[in-house]
Amino acid sequence: MLAALTLPTQAYAQVAAPPLTRAGTTISNTATATFDNGGGPQTIDSNRVDLLVDELLDVTVGSNNPTDVPTTPGATQQVLSFRVTNAGNGAENVVLSTIANAGGDNYDPVVTQIYIDADGNNAFDAATDTLYTPGTGDPLLQPESAITVFVVATTPAGVVDGNRGVVSLVAAAKTGTGDPGDSFAGQGEGGGDAVVGSTGADGSDDGAFVVSAATVTLVKSATITNPLGTADPIPGATITYNIVATVAGSGSVSGLAITDNIPTDTVYVPGSITLGGSPLSDAADADAGDFNGTRINVALGTVAGGQTRTVTFQTMID
Repeated sequence: MLAALTLPTQAYAQVAAPPLTRAGTTISNTATATFDNGGGPQTIDSNRVDLLVDELLDVTVGSNNPTDVPTTPGATQQVLSFRVTNAGNGAENVVLSTIANAGGDNYDPVVTQIYIDADGNNAFDAATDTLYTPGTGDPLLQPESAITVFVVATTPAGVVDGNRGVVSLVAAAKTGTGDPGDSFAGQGEGGGDAVVGSTGADGSDDGAFVVSAATVTLVKSATITNPLGTADPIPGATITYNIVATVAGSGSVSGLAITDNIPTDTVYVPGSITLGGSPLSDAADADAGDFNGTRINVALGTVAGGQTRTVTFQTMID
């Protein structure tokens, strides 16, 4: 009984849907009748019925960016990637446009160009890819084929860390758009009608930038020791300067460096520079610090948001 109730397990291969019948194809059919009217078997044919396949106008758009694309205030040449598909059965030019001010975000990216991926590598290269020109450069998509489209934008300077800016790419069949079932007489490929499909013959999808910025604050303090054992700033007293650089935000800063001139009426205490408590040499060598006779300098490099760097050095009051 258990064997009889056990369902067989079998992996079924998913069969791909056949390609759509190309617009302009003629479908012909003739019926045949056979009979015997007493004079022996006979066969007759009906008239032939010819049907010209109309063009189905269907266009879809999908974002290629799985997450928001990081940007920084004032950044140019920021890129969103989209996939535009002609889901219809005829070759069709598509008209491209963007919407960057629909709302629901924190700022409006400034769209500067649209490019079409020329070499099919799905990676933007302004020197290789084709700059889109509306009206004259509307790409021709073969049936059930797709192209990658890059939207290039500038991020306004006034944005702050965490702001999102959304851009929509819109692609529409050049023949026309409308409600499903609307048709354009005689405008389909091959001379038939062009019929609007379920997509309305246009599609759109959103891509988004997110501002990943960082800010730096610098706080300096001083402590004093002197030969008398007090904290009075008298001649012969040593001043220890403590400088804390704090990087905030989700981004990072590069080339961060702290420079401090030796104050008048004081002299630098040789070998007193430290970074994070570790001593640095005065020479301009492999470590991050140096003293050139008038100022100390500590190169901190790239520092991510949420981190601090502490530099100290000493001078003596004349």
